[in-house]
Amino acid sequence: MTLVNVPVYLHSSLKHGILYEFQLGNNASAVARNICAALGEGAVVDRTYRPKSGRPLESDIERLKVLIEDNPRLTTRELSAMLGCNQSTIDRHLYEMGKVNKLEKWVPHQLTSDNIQQRITICNSLLSKRNLQRFLQQIVTGDEKWVLYVDHTRKHQWVNPEDFPEPEPENDLHSKKVMLSIWWDCEGIIYWEFLPPNATIDSKLYCPNLKVALQANRPERRKIRLFHDNAKPHVSKFSRQKLEEIGWEFLPHPPYLPDLASSDYHLFRSLHNHLVKKHFDDQAHLKSDLETYFLSLPEKFFEDSILDLPKGWECLVDNNGVYVVD
Repeated sequence: MTLVNVPVYLHSSLKHGILYEFQLGNNASAVARNICAALGEGAVVDRTYRPKSGRPLESDIERLKVLIEDNPRLTTRELSAMLGCNQSTIDRHLYEMGKVNKLEKWVPHQLTSDNIQQRITICNSLLSKRNLQRFLQQIVTGDEKWVLYVDHTRKHQWVNPEDFPEPEPENDLHSKKVMLSIWWDCEGIIYWEFLPPNATIDSKLYCPNLKVALQANRPERRKIRLFHDNAKPHVSKFSRQKLEEIGWEFLPHPPYLPDLASSDYHLFRSLHNHLVKKHFDDQAHLKSDLETYFLSLPEKFFEDSILDLPKGWECLVDNNGVYVVD
């Protein structure tokens, strides 16, 4: 490579600048013009930075397209080895093809065709309910969540460029914690409790207390429709029989869909934000804090979550039953 009227100490930097220009999609003429504008006329000439001779990648553009369509997780290093060219050339052609590199997102489960069909069928069934507003107001939902006595959550920190953020100890599997069981509807919290250690979570555990709480807090309620996720304790044969005995309706829930379980994506997300960085010495201290927190939540917080359920059902149906990835 011949450099024209450029000091030796700038050669390395200039090469990086040329690579950057090509990655932006500029041709050799444009690269030369930009560098000359910065370093002075005659610093480089067009021919200096034209691609070297050899087998051009243009003949393999279609193969490159096929490779990334077949496996979009291939790295530029792997692609350059497969096509026999350097990574910067791969980068440039991927840029010209309009491709960008994005980190994949986790989804709860690898869905089968049966799972997808069940999700669509259940959501359509829920959307078809007569007097949907009234139906939603009869829903009682709930779930369980581990609550830590000390919540260590990583946060971004403002520091000087040369400094490191203060380290945060990671929560381990043996951190002190308690299982929270909570039930609520569009009016607010109906009942919540801390479960005993090693308790089996099923209707035998929560139905008696929930039934008493409903009679005390929702005495006018005649119809109870339970809507929670498909965790095995919730949908076991014993649980279904127990619910039938007391006259409660068990609503089907789309499989593997925590983002449509109101407790998961709405209440527990808010609770998590409330508990960040908090430290509790004992269960009584933790219980007192949660009592205050739950009482602080307005009725609209719960109402919006329940009444917005149809939007999620419609979104799933419109997306043909698969996960919606933002």
